[in-house]
Amino acid sequence: MPGKPETFGAIFDMDGTLLDSYHAHQRSWQQAMTELDIEYTSDDFRRHFGQRNEEIIRDIFQTLGRAEPNDTLIDSIADRKEALFRSVVVNDYSEMPGTTTLIKSLRAGGWKLAVGSSAPRENVELALDLLHLNDLIDETVCGCDVEQGKPAPDVFLKAAESLGLETESCIVIEDAPAGIEAAHRAGMPAVAIECPHHKADLSAAELQVTQFGECPESKLRTLIKEHDS
Repeated sequence: MPGKPETFGAIFDMDGTLLDSYHAHQRSWQQAMTELDIEYTSDDFRRHFGQRNEEIIRDIFQTLGRAEPNDTLIDSIADRKEALFRSVVVNDYSEMPGTTTLIKSLRAGGWKLAVGSSAPRENVELALDLLHLNDLIDETVCGCDVEQGKPAPDVFLKAAESLGLETESCIVIEDAPAGIEAAHRAGMPAVAIECPHHKADLSAAELQVTQFGECPESKLRTLIKEHDS
């Protein structure tokens, strides 16, 4: 009798991968900084794109010559920014090209699916709700669930564990160099989707695409098998 078919897993980042939330993040950073009487330009946002909130806040204060913010102040600013983001993104978002089609294809192929994001859980849950993906995603792992964020592999290792799969059976879909590094450190291949608003060096990924129609389910299976060979 034939053996049981192998189960594969796909772990998706959220911002810039499932959800095009670039402008919502830019607007929420600008509003959060305005509340602190700090001018925050589009160029500032592009320079900070892909960095963690703590890094961004520390850099802003250092650039302005202000006293180094303590952890309490950093957490307060970051929480305010994320609350602003959630209020903005409901009217300023779009699905990354081909997201729903790819996810439905993977589900039909028997894949297990997870989101592995450094974002707050409230953001991830809102994004899945906006994209109507709640019933298609098996597990979500967020920054609060792990000790170290990307490029540490923790979030992807936790996601694979949550899916009940070995890392050798999983692939990561990302939009940032730190996420690609995290995938590789977790022992998984990575597909990188290009951000239409910001160019980053994604060359370390096993496959780089501009929309998800370029990575059908069969191609993802092949990438996993080649990476494990």
